[in-house]
Amino acid sequence: MNKTLFEISKMDCPSEENLIRIKLDRISSIANLDFDIPNRTLTVFHSGEIDQIEKSVLELNLGAKKISTEQTDQAEFKETANQKKLLWTVLGINFAFFLIEMATGIISKSMGLVADSLDMLADSFVYGISLLAVGGTITKKKQIAKLAGYFQITLAIIGFVEVLRRFFGDEKLPDFSTMIVVSILALIANGICLYILQKSKSKEEAHMKASMIFTSNDVIINLGVIVAGLLVNWLSSSKPDLIIGTIVFALVIQGAFRILKLSK
Repeated sequence: MNKTLFEISKMDCPSEENLIRIKLDRISSIANLDFDIPNRTLTVFHSGEIDQIEKSVLELNLGAKKISTEQTDQAEFKETANQKKLLWTVLGINFAFFLIEMATGIISKSMGLVADSLDMLADSFVYGISLLAVGGTITKKKQIAKLAGYFQITLAIIGFVEVLRRFFGDEKLPDFSTMIVVSILALIANGICLYILQKSKSKEEAHMKASMIFTSNDVIINLGVIVAGLLVNWLSSSKPDLIIGTIVFALVIQGAFRILKLSK
């Protein structure tokens, strides 16, 4: 048995972990995957050569770099008994906040909240792909990934069009208080999701979990919407909301292309 350590600089949260798991699922030589999100590392236990595994990881464009490969006597691995239950829990939280942010975003006329809701939906897609395709064929997984990726891109493009319409039109200012309150709740929800997914890893200390949460792209987006809400109120302008919305839509499309890579 061999043990290969990868450094993955863009692995910020469990969403990227699930993308990697799905990508590597088809490689039969892999015995186990051990993720350390706070330190952005992945340890792959495998038989045979590392070439196919390394190529698959690099194709995801997550800043992966092989650090070392060595032999190991480890042959048994402790699996998390409630992994599927945890995935269903975080999927439910993400999808619930997709609905909440989409509804409040439309009502409050905030493109930042609408865009953030799509980011929540993107995470739901990743967890959903992992769960719905468990035990399924590679073809089934590719079909699900392709459908999710294109649907996500379509929604983001519609969002971009709406941003342009509002930028050149004379729209009512978004409700900044709704933007801030809902984004704070989404921030808490993201923190809960990340904690739930990592709580079974006893090797992680509390400060490591905090480090993981506050370096997450999702958390940064939530903070961006909060700042945009403050600027909307301060400047009496909808431009900060439109700017953060545009940035998040771009991130959503970037995530969609990562999902589409799984369908190739």
